[in-house]
Amino acid sequence: MSKLWGGRFTKQTNHLVDEYTASIGFDQALAEEDIQGSLAHVTMLGKCGILPQEDVETIKAGLNKVLEKIHNNEIEFSVSDEDIHMNVEKNLIAEIGPVGGKLHTGRSRNDQVATDMHLYLRKRVVELSGMLHELQKALVVQARDNLDTIVPGYTHLQRAQPILFAHHLMAYVSMFQRDIERLMDSYKRINVLPLGAGALAGTTFPIDRHFVAEQLQFDRVYENSLDAVSDRDFILEFLSHASIIMMHLSRLSEELVLWSSTEFNFIELDDAFCTGSSIMPQKKNPDVPELVRGKTGRVYGNLMGLLTVLKSLPLAYNKDMQEDKEGMFDTVATLEGALQLFAPMIATMKVNKTRMREAVNKDFSNATDIADFLVGKGLPFRQAHEVIGKTVLYCIQNGKYLLDLTLDEFKQFSELFDDAIYEVLQPETVVNARNVYGGTATDQVADAIKRSEVLMRMTEQWLEEHQ
Repeated sequence: MSKLWGGRFTKQTNHLVDEYTASIGFDQALAEEDIQGSLAHVTMLGKCGILPQEDVETIKAGLNKVLEKIHNNEIEFSVSDEDIHMNVEKNLIAEIGPVGGKLHTGRSRNDQVATDMHLYLRKRVVELSGMLHELQKALVVQARDNLDTIVPGYTHLQRAQPILFAHHLMAYVSMFQRDIERLMDSYKRINVLPLGAGALAGTTFPIDRHFVAEQLQFDRVYENSLDAVSDRDFILEFLSHASIIMMHLSRLSEELVLWSSTEFNFIELDDAFCTGSSIMPQKKNPDVPELVRGKTGRVYGNLMGLLTVLKSLPLAYNKDMQEDKEGMFDTVATLEGALQLFAPMIATMKVNKTRMREAVNKDFSNATDIADFLVGKGLPFRQAHEVIGKTVLYCIQNGKYLLDLTLDEFKQFSELFDDAIYEVLQPETVVNARNVYGGTATDQVADAIKRSEVLMRMTEQWLEEHQ
């Protein structure tokens, strides 16, 4: 079968070239966006008098019929037609006859495919922001339910200072808030129309690019035709943001894996989000967070892959740029899969408050507060640090914790100790002593939850405006 562009050629394309260069195997995911862009384009051709209105209406009806057939899986895409654009046009011509060939007036596949990807990512950025929002809500509910739950805080994965479990969860709410804000900001650069740039230099037809932008609800059009067809910054930006989101999910995944182990036993993930072993019947494996942690690498790889593809390309379009799509589609699918699971997994997570409290009672994470106590009595911090270091060493050597020591034992290390030290060392006192903005004190965390809810309402408003 001859190509739609085959007039200049004297031979059929080698079938191996067809198979190697065709993108229909993956860019068929852009079918809806491709037809959406074509409907706006042909409407503009009629409005500008470039095509008769009768032809415009015939083409629009044909495009809608092709879209309906695609939705009903009635169209078999062909490798010989290379990509989604040529497949749609070939099916359009089969549906309405030669008039379908007028659709491509005043445009190129170069500006067409760029438009498709802008439309595709614009929709996905909104969807992914909504999914992150759902995960935030699940974390906030858990945080609100655990404002009285104290857990060891860690640095270097060593117990450092007691904190509220709610405070720990709210750290991830903050991370995901930044992720949402990055996606929302990137929307401004995604929502720019390249259609009308032609292959690279514009078109001789008197088109109205701004009318097309209005039809497709783009905020603006590309200023430069070369830039319009060669720009993939908006995809790179998305892949970068997606990599950061996956990094945040991976960090939380790591903690869920640790916390659900017998050694920690801080949480239990719902059976619906775990799997078993084919040989060990007692096992309950946290496969979902493990796999999210693992899939983070492929998202990083997609970002590095596209950066490498683009790094030496001259303006304007080059066939190399066909490699921009699979990584983008894979990243969207990977993120959607992770986020769809994460929100309900967090929502159904059981928190072992008793075990967390036991962990806090059997460590030295309250040691800093003793140093602060001595500083309050007038001892320089460096001397206080040394006193407490020796006190902790004494406890380790004698199999005790700080609250187990008698006042006489405390006074071995400093005469500044008095009975008030026992109240200072209580986990609740330690936590609530950090009553500064952003700290782990109960009042501060409660305020942080309220502030996050304000931001989340702003996100909801943005989602409503852009869906």
